[in-house]
Amino acid sequence: MTERTEPAPLVHPGRVPVVNAANLLTAIRLVLIPVFVILVAASGMTHAGWRVAAAVAFSVASVTDFVDGWIARHYRLVTSFGKVADPIADKALTGTALGLLSGYDRLSWWVTAVILARELGVTLIRFWVIRYGVIAASRGGKAKTMLQIVAIGWYLCPFPGPVARVGTWIMAAAVAVTVVTGLDYVLRALRLRRTAG
Repeated sequence: MTERTEPAPLVHPGRVPVVNAANLLTAIRLVLIPVFVILVAASGMTHAGWRVAAAVAFSVASVTDFVDGWIARHYRLVTSFGKVADPIADKALTGTALGLLSGYDRLSWWVTAVILARELGVTLIRFWVIRYGVIAASRGGKAKTMLQIVAIGWYLCPFPGPVARVGTWIMAAAVAVTVVTGLDYVLRALRLRRTAG
Protein backbone atom coordinates (compact mmCIF):
# COMPACT_ATOMS: atom_id res chain seq x y z
CA MET A 1 0.00 0.00 0.00
CA THR A 2 1.42 3.34 -1.12
CA GLU A 3 1.60 6.03 1.50
CA ARG A 4 0.15 9.37 0.41
CA THR A 5 2.19 12.47 0.98
CA GLU A 6 0.28 15.62 1.77
CA PRO A 7 1.59 19.13 1.13
CA ALA A 8 3.26 20.78 4.10
CA PRO A 9 1.00 22.83 6.39
CA LEU A 10 0.23 26.32 5.14
CA VAL A 11 2.70 28.91 6.32
CA HIS A 12 1.58 32.50 6.67
CA PRO A 13 2.98 34.32 3.56
CA GLY A 14 4.61 36.97 5.70
CA ARG A 15 6.45 34.33 7.70
CA VAL A 16 7.94 32.34 4.82
CA PRO A 17 11.73 32.78 5.05
CA VAL A 18 13.32 34.32 1.98
CA VAL A 19 16.28 31.97 2.37
CA ASN A 20 14.69 28.63 1.52
CA ALA A 21 15.29 25.69 -0.83
CA ALA A 22 13.14 27.06 -3.67
CA ASN A 23 14.78 30.49 -3.69
CA LEU A 24 18.22 28.91 -3.38
CA LEU A 25 17.60 26.94 -6.59
CA THR A 26 16.44 30.13 -8.31
CA ALA A 27 19.65 31.86 -7.19
CA ILE A 28 21.70 28.92 -8.48
CA ARG A 29 20.01 29.30 -11.87
CA LEU A 30 20.95 32.99 -11.96
CA VAL A 31 24.57 32.14 -11.07
CA LEU A 32 24.71 29.43 -13.75
CA ILE A 33 23.83 31.90 -16.51
CA PRO A 34 27.27 33.63 -16.61
CA VAL A 35 28.92 30.21 -16.20
CA PHE A 36 26.94 29.02 -19.22
CA VAL A 37 27.99 32.10 -21.23
CA ILE A 38 31.67 31.48 -20.40
CA LEU A 39 31.42 27.84 -21.47
CA VAL A 40 29.76 28.72 -24.79
CA ALA A 41 32.36 31.41 -25.44
CA ALA A 42 35.17 28.94 -24.61
CA SER A 43 33.68 26.45 -27.07
CA GLY A 44 33.21 28.98 -29.85
CA MET A 45 30.49 26.46 -30.78
CA THR A 46 33.28 24.39 -32.38
CA HIS A 47 35.06 22.64 -29.49
CA ALA A 48 33.07 19.49 -28.63
CA GLY A 49 34.16 19.23 -25.01
CA TRP A 50 33.25 22.81 -24.11
CA ARG A 51 29.94 22.47 -25.98
CA VAL A 52 29.03 19.43 -23.89
CA ALA A 53 29.95 21.35 -20.74
CA ALA A 54 27.75 24.27 -21.87
CA ALA A 55 24.88 21.87 -22.61
CA VAL A 56 25.23 20.33 -19.14
CA ALA A 57 25.25 23.76 -17.46
CA PHE A 58 22.15 24.77 -19.43
CA SER A 59 20.38 21.51 -18.59
CA VAL A 60 21.14 21.79 -14.86
CA ALA A 61 19.93 25.40 -14.83
CA SER A 62 16.74 24.39 -16.70
CA VAL A 63 16.01 21.56 -14.26
CA THR A 64 16.18 24.00 -11.34
CA ASP A 65 13.32 25.92 -12.98
CA PHE A 66 11.02 22.92 -12.62
CA VAL A 67 12.27 21.82 -9.22
CA ASP A 68 12.13 25.21 -7.47
CA GLY A 69 8.53 25.73 -8.54
CA TRP A 70 7.52 22.29 -7.26
CA ILE A 71 9.26 22.85 -3.92
CA ALA A 72 7.71 26.30 -3.49
CA ARG A 73 4.19 24.99 -4.13
CA HIS A 74 4.50 21.67 -2.27
CA TYR A 75 6.12 23.09 0.85
CA ARG A 76 4.30 26.44 0.77
CA LEU A 77 7.53 28.38 0.32
CA VAL A 78 6.21 30.99 -2.11
CA THR A 79 7.82 34.39 -1.45
CA SER A 80 7.74 37.79 -3.12
CA PHE A 81 11.40 37.30 -4.07
CA GLY A 82 10.59 33.98 -5.73
CA LYS A 83 7.64 35.41 -7.65
CA VAL A 84 9.89 38.06 -9.18
CA ALA A 85 13.24 36.26 -9.44
CA ASP A 86 11.96 32.95 -10.84
CA PRO A 87 10.47 34.28 -14.12
CA ILE A 88 13.41 36.68 -14.53
CA ALA A 89 15.90 33.81 -14.17
CA ASP A 90 13.86 31.64 -16.53
CA LYS A 91 13.65 34.25 -19.29
CA ALA A 92 17.28 35.36 -18.78
CA LEU A 93 18.49 31.78 -19.24
CA THR A 94 16.41 31.12 -22.36
CA GLY A 95 17.10 34.56 -23.86
CA THR A 96 20.84 34.27 -23.26
CA ALA A 97 20.98 30.80 -24.81
CA LEU A 98 19.01 31.86 -27.89
CA GLY A 99 21.10 35.02 -28.29
CA LEU A 100 24.34 33.04 -28.12
CA LEU A 101 23.13 30.46 -30.65
CA SER A 102 22.15 33.25 -33.05
CA GLY A 103 25.39 35.12 -32.37
CA TYR A 104 27.38 32.03 -33.36
CA ASP A 105 25.22 31.57 -36.52
CA ARG A 106 23.68 28.33 -35.26
CA LEU A 107 20.17 29.74 -35.14
CA SER A 108 18.43 32.36 -37.28
CA TRP A 109 17.95 35.68 -35.53
CA TRP A 110 14.26 35.76 -36.49
CA VAL A 111 13.67 32.64 -34.35
CA THR A 112 15.28 34.33 -31.35
CA ALA A 113 13.30 37.52 -32.03
CA VAL A 114 9.95 35.70 -32.25
CA ILE A 115 10.49 33.74 -29.02
CA LEU A 116 11.78 36.73 -27.05
CA ALA A 117 9.00 38.98 -28.37
CA ARG A 118 6.43 36.42 -27.20
CA GLU A 119 7.99 36.17 -23.73
CA LEU A 120 8.20 39.96 -23.37
CA GLY A 121 4.64 40.37 -24.65
CA VAL A 122 3.22 37.81 -22.20
CA THR A 123 5.10 39.45 -19.32
CA LEU A 124 3.64 42.86 -20.21
CA ILE A 125 0.14 41.38 -20.53
CA ARG A 126 0.55 39.77 -17.09
CA PHE A 127 1.14 43.23 -15.59
CA TRP A 128 -1.78 44.61 -17.62
CA VAL A 129 -4.30 42.18 -16.11
CA ILE A 130 -2.72 41.55 -12.69
CA ARG A 131 -5.34 43.57 -10.79
CA TYR A 132 -8.12 41.50 -12.38
CA GLY A 133 -6.62 38.11 -11.60
CA VAL A 134 -3.83 35.67 -12.41
CA ILE A 135 -3.85 33.59 -15.60
CA ALA A 136 -2.73 30.09 -14.69
CA ALA A 137 -0.03 28.39 -16.74
CA SER A 138 -1.58 26.14 -19.38
CA ARG A 139 -0.41 22.74 -20.58
CA GLY A 140 0.55 24.43 -23.82
CA GLY A 141 2.77 26.86 -21.91
CA LYS A 142 4.51 24.00 -20.16
CA ALA A 143 4.95 22.17 -23.47
CA LYS A 144 6.40 25.37 -24.94
CA THR A 145 8.98 25.61 -22.17
CA MET A 146 9.95 21.95 -22.53
CA LEU A 147 10.31 22.18 -26.32
CA GLN A 148 12.46 25.30 -26.04
CA ILE A 149 14.75 23.62 -23.49
CA VAL A 150 15.12 20.45 -25.56
CA ALA A 151 15.71 22.41 -28.78
CA ILE A 152 18.37 24.66 -27.21
CA GLY A 153 20.06 21.68 -25.57
CA TRP A 154 20.09 19.88 -28.92
CA TYR A 155 21.72 22.85 -30.66
CA LEU A 156 24.37 23.04 -27.95
CA CYS A 157 25.36 19.37 -28.16
CA PRO A 158 28.01 18.48 -30.77
CA PHE A 159 25.87 15.92 -32.61
CA PRO A 160 26.99 14.68 -36.04
CA GLY A 161 25.29 16.22 -39.12
CA PRO A 162 22.16 14.05 -39.57
CA VAL A 163 21.42 13.92 -35.83
CA ALA A 164 22.11 17.65 -35.40
CA ARG A 165 19.48 18.43 -38.06
CA VAL A 166 16.80 16.93 -35.81
CA GLY A 167 17.28 20.03 -33.65
CA THR A 168 15.87 22.17 -36.48
CA TRP A 169 12.57 20.28 -36.33
CA ILE A 170 12.42 20.47 -32.54
CA MET A 171 13.06 24.22 -32.69
CA ALA A 172 10.39 24.60 -35.38
CA ALA A 173 7.91 22.85 -33.08
CA ALA A 174 9.04 25.08 -30.20
CA VAL A 175 8.47 28.24 -32.27
CA ALA A 176 5.02 27.06 -33.41
CA VAL A 177 3.89 26.22 -29.86
CA THR A 178 5.43 29.48 -28.59
CA VAL A 179 3.37 31.55 -31.04
CA VAL A 180 0.13 29.58 -30.52
CA THR A 181 0.36 29.73 -26.70
CA GLY A 182 1.19 33.43 -26.91
CA LEU A 183 -1.99 34.10 -28.90
CA ASP A 184 -3.95 31.92 -26.46
CA TYR A 185 -2.59 33.97 -23.57
CA VAL A 186 -3.71 37.20 -25.26
CA LEU A 187 -7.26 35.83 -25.72
CA ARG A 188 -7.42 34.60 -22.10
CA ALA A 189 -6.22 38.00 -20.86
CA LEU A 190 -8.88 39.80 -22.92
CA ARG A 191 -11.57 37.46 -21.56
CA LEU A 192 -10.37 38.06 -18.00
CA ARG A 193 -10.54 41.83 -18.42
CA ARG A 194 -13.95 41.62 -20.03
CA THR A 195 -15.46 39.44 -17.29
CA ALA A 196 -13.78 41.38 -14.46
CA GLY A 197 -14.68 44.76 -15.90
